Amino acid sequence: MNLAELERKLLAVARAAPPGDRVPYAFEKRIMARLGARPVADVSGFWARALWRAAVSCLAVVLLLSAWSVLAPARNNPDFSQQFESTVLAAVDQEGAN
Repeated sequence: MNLAELERKLLAVARAAPPGDRVPYAFEKRIMARLGARPVADVSGFWARALWRAAVSCLAVVLLLSAWSVLAPARNNPDFSQQFESTVLAAVDQEGAN
């Protein structure tokens, strides 16, 4: 069958039967009911969900770093408190030597 001929016949039939002016029963009420039933976006809910996810990931990072620092093998370096004390008191030791 020729597609151009079929298209011409279908367009002729469509032009012969114009659409009606009649609106379906309760069309406006159905549209207005759908518009009123749209849910409102909960912005505070989005923020709360994002902040809880961030808190969970931060807690996971803290736990991993804590376990790493506790379970890490001891090094031969002196304790941090000893290093801090020697750094702070270095100026005092130099003044006493003069």
